[in-house]
Amino acid sequence: MKKYIYLVLSVLCALCCTVCSCITEEAAAISQIFGTRSETPVFLSGKAVSETEIDFEFSLPVKVVSLHFSPALEIESIEEGSIVRVNFAKGPGPGERLTADILVEDEAGNTMNVLIPLRTRNSRIPAMLINELRTEYSKPKAEFIEFKILEAGNLGALRVFIAGYNKNPLVYEFPPIEVGKGEYIVLHLRTVEETCRDELGGNLNESGGTEASAARDIWIPGTVKLPHKTDAIYVLDQDDHVVDAVLLSESADPWWNKDYLAEAAEFLSRQGAWKSADGRIPGPADAVNSGKTTNTRTICRDETVADTNTAADWYITATSSATPGKLNNPKRFQ
Repeated sequence: MKKYIYLVLSVLCALCCTVCSCITEEAAAISQIFGTRSETPVFLSGKAVSETEIDFEFSLPVKVVSLHFSPALEIESIEEGSIVRVNFAKGPGPGERLTADILVEDEAGNTMNVLIPLRTRNSRIPAMLINELRTEYSKPKAEFIEFKILEAGNLGALRVFIAGYNKNPLVYEFPPIEVGKGEYIVLHLRTVEETCRDELGGNLNESGGTEASAARDIWIPGTVKLPHKTDAIYVLDQDDHVVDAVLLSESADPWWNKDYLAEAAEFLSRQGAWKSADGRIPGPADAVNSGKTTNTRTICRDETVADTNTAADWYITATSSATPGKLNNPKRFQ
């Protein structure tokens, strides 16, 4: 009896395997004929590629079901595929902040909705330099980064990074601001007084607050410590190219003591934004020696010499000789 049962079970198993195999082969054949995909599209990126074009990239070709921008923009045409290119009848201003709400569908009927913040393309980014730094805090005098503008342009979408604040190195993104050649901008790195105001337009006398300058003042909200004596500070454009950078170190050690500082030094070196004497990736010995900087002694660029992207361009001021928003004075240092 047992042998009979085993025989019946064996026959049934064989039949099941044959049926399953046939179903699998048939499904595969149907998939090849009709191009059925098991995966759904994945959103990869959204980026302004010109003043009148924005690209949305997906892992698979898609069709646009709906697309809305805030603020509203007049859409001239949409090219569909794995890259959805949106063309505008009239481009918005450089570096303007937008929010895109896009709903897409793939050929299998799968839909995906993406809500993404964007900056419009800025093709008028000026040449500029990081010109003065304070890394130490003494209430109400905040840490700051001063920039010098070398040509007229617009700052929209430029991003300021401080590697030492490794929780979120991107500390500021410029809104659209028209600037002129020779202008100074002071980015104050904390706000401790109610009278502090961002000067984003033509009036450079709007801001109060300690060390509000005659130049353009901008204040980062909050009171978090951002820069350190050993740090990497740099500005990136929309293509992640370095506009300018500076490396700081309290010591002349051969190696960086933090991985994120070593990574920042390598990144800046590869882009030619900071150089070492031997052409290798810069170490602490190749950075500006910040050991003597205090809350009354800032780190300044020598504006009387050409920019070399090395520590030779920099000096520490004498006590109480900071010049935020003004021409640096290399004679006033020790």
